[in-house]
Amino acid sequence: MKEREEQGGYLHTLSKFGSNLGLDRVERLLAELGRPQDQVQAVHVAGTNGKGSTSAMIASILGAAGYKVGLYTSPHLCSYTERFLINGKEIASRELDKLLDGIRPVAEEIARQPGMEHPTEFEILTAAAFLYFAGAKVDLAVLEVGLGGRLDATNVVSPLVAVFTHIALDHRAVLGDTLRAIAWEKAGIIKPGVPVVSSRQEPEAGAVIEAACRQQGSALNLVGRDIKVEEIRLAEGGISCDLSGRNWRYLDVRVPLLGRHQAENGATALGAVEVLRQHGFIITENDIRQGLARLRWPARMEIVSEKPMLLLDAAHNPDGVRVLRAAMEFHFPGRRVIMVFGALADKDVAAMAAQLAPLAEVVIVTRPQSPRALEPEAAASFFQDLVPKVLVEEEITVALARAREYSGPEDIILVCGSFYLVGSAREHILKGLAPNNALI
Repeated sequence: MKEREEQGGYLHTLSKFGSNLGLDRVERLLAELGRPQDQVQAVHVAGTNGKGSTSAMIASILGAAGYKVGLYTSPHLCSYTERFLINGKEIASRELDKLLDGIRPVAEEIARQPGMEHPTEFEILTAAAFLYFAGAKVDLAVLEVGLGGRLDATNVVSPLVAVFTHIALDHRAVLGDTLRAIAWEKAGIIKPGVPVVSSRQEPEAGAVIEAACRQQGSALNLVGRDIKVEEIRLAEGGISCDLSGRNWRYLDVRVPLLGRHQAENGATALGAVEVLRQHGFIITENDIRQGLARLRWPARMEIVSEKPMLLLDAAHNPDGVRVLRAAMEFHFPGRRVIMVFGALADKDVAAMAAQLAPLAEVVIVTRPQSPRALEPEAAASFFQDLVPKVLVEEEITVALARAREYSGPEDIILVCGSFYLVGSAREHILKGLAPNNALI
């Protein structure tokens, strides 16, 4: 606990530097640290939604094939250590503290140099990831872009493959107000001659990726054209799907995550795996099946208790909640839903509410633990005319208790709207679970 408080305290002091896109600071920081990114072979994953799940799938498959695989994702749900995994195991708090202790004086010295700013929290975490993976001598690191791509701190690598999950409107104040502008920022991770794998995209975003691939001389592998999702079926604890590529076809592939969209993520992950095979990685069909079957990825339609079912999902933008709604209708048609919702102020909450409202009989709006949180009363106003009953509770613990009051044993309590909200809820819920997985 002491180590967790130490790292959290230092990293939280960096929040004053905000999200300041640009590569100058992180490149200087990494240069001073010995360029650890050059010692790490990487898969680079960008997109609006599905980045984390797809990255986790790639890492799990490579781990099943016997490789030592690093996975760097963001944001975290409860602890910074969640962002740094090697073969599914979180970095030890003491190890992260040690890395941060080494980075801190270097970052402070950079801030004292003329014309330089202090590296941001995400830049320091990214440097820690490269140091950790290089020191552990991983065979491969899967790196999830934090925001955008072109100017993201992770964009200092020359990866073996660049991967794009679905691109949608989000972070418009930073990345641009059109799908084309956002796709252009994300396409900035494409490097000369490096193969690209992309999920199916809206035509406007797809055209940008295709143009960037032509410009960089990068082969493009598209889900829906080169990699196909042939059929999706309900399966216990997730889905089953048939996937095929140019030279392979796998039937009844089990993915232990809920939602039809996870088949698309799985196809995208297999596209990346196929490129890695071309680089000499030995990955069998059995490795793929085992890697996907043992995948665990919290807060992606995660069921944490039953009677009533308590389901957590980190969907936090209109496209994400559209996919969440489709998944709920696919897996739980006709089930009564009590929703606990909270969002950040920079999100299109009106569009999110319009997508989510048909699911819910009761919506309890609360405050995510973030200084960027939208006031619960303001968020509730978007649901008022769309849902039979809307309540406001400031505290997530109280909101969850109210949701249980309104729920019967066959109902679903769905917590969604923000990583920060879902992370707080998950931590509270798991602390309160009895051995039989029932809420105390």
